[in-house]
Amino acid sequence: GPSAWPDRGLVLRLVDANLARLGEGLRVLEDVSRFLLNDAAISKRLKAMRHTLVKDLGPLKQELLAARRVVQDVGAPTAGRAASQHRDLPALVAANSRRVQESLRVLEEFSRVSGTPLSGKAGSFEKARFEAYDLEQQLVGRLLRHDKAARLNGLYLVLDTTALKVRDEVEVAAAAIRGGVKTIQLRDKQRGKTDLLAAARRLRALCAPKGVLFIMNDHLDIALAAGADGLHLGQDDLPPAEARRILPIDMLIGCSTHSATEAVRAQANGADYVALGSIYPTTSKEKYKLVGLETLRRTRSKVSVPLIAIGGINHTNVQEVVAAGADGAAVISAVLGADDVEKASGKLAAKMKRI
Repeated sequence: GPSAWPDRGLVLRLVDANLARLGEGLRVLEDVSRFLLNDAAISKRLKAMRHTLVKDLGPLKQELLAARRVVQDVGAPTAGRAASQHRDLPALVAANSRRVQESLRVLEEFSRVSGTPLSGKAGSFEKARFEAYDLEQQLVGRLLRHDKAARLNGLYLVLDTTALKVRDEVEVAAAAIRGGVKTIQLRDKQRGKTDLLAAARRLRALCAPKGVLFIMNDHLDIALAAGADGLHLGQDDLPPAEARRILPIDMLIGCSTHSATEAVRAQANGADYVALGSIYPTTSKEKYKLVGLETLRRTRSKVSVPLIAIGGINHTNVQEVVAAGADGAAVISAVLGADDVEKASGKLAAKMKRI
């Protein structure tokens, strides 16, 4: 007759142990995304995975509990065994992702053995395992970008080469940084790629040792080649989700938006920060949409990523922009239109600090 092996009770013990590891690992990852990253999309996916797997094995719940043998488990932790240390948060995510993936693989393999309590469930475990690989990449990427995104506050200078006129962008950027600028974005609609790459590399070399973020506007290829901290995209540029597939996982993506709806969409599509404008009338752009402080307040209540206000901001109104919820203020003419760039930057930075 057919063999009684594998013994149902032993298989249930194995299933119970792997479900426990799976649930614990998913909970750690869910709490990282929910409480540390405030990432609703990833939290939702992890929660859905946990609930689906629990629901799938719901009918076995009592049997699994009855089969548990903690005391007799030869792999149970002993008093003298040191717990492993995680080097940092990405390492913690990697370790718990591995637990999830390994548990799913064990459950998947035993689902392929006929006559076990798991028979016929291999497909759902395999699907969950591939989902877990993707979630690990997304979470580690978010953590690596989180430190950079946290520095997106204070004064953000858009180094628009039209507004620079004949001045050297590196000299102007250096003066702005001395004044208190925390982020430099290079925006150039005229130069060829060779000249633009050379400029981007010089700015990156200036910013990096000073702890200032360097962001490239529009050009994904230049951002990559220059090793920028981030890429800034407009509404008509490459969608953030597509850029994310190409860029290194530690490179920020910023997105220009003109309403709370656009900002929410940009965040959902993978933007690490959003710029909202124009807050006030501006001379830096011929065509612009005036959104005002009320839209800034509403957007602040709807997005969790850093929010940069832009458009017509100067030393007379920067404080009300910060009071309305902006993490940072992006300026062009308020700094580039001044005779003394360092002094103009310092005046703005000082006003922002007083809030």
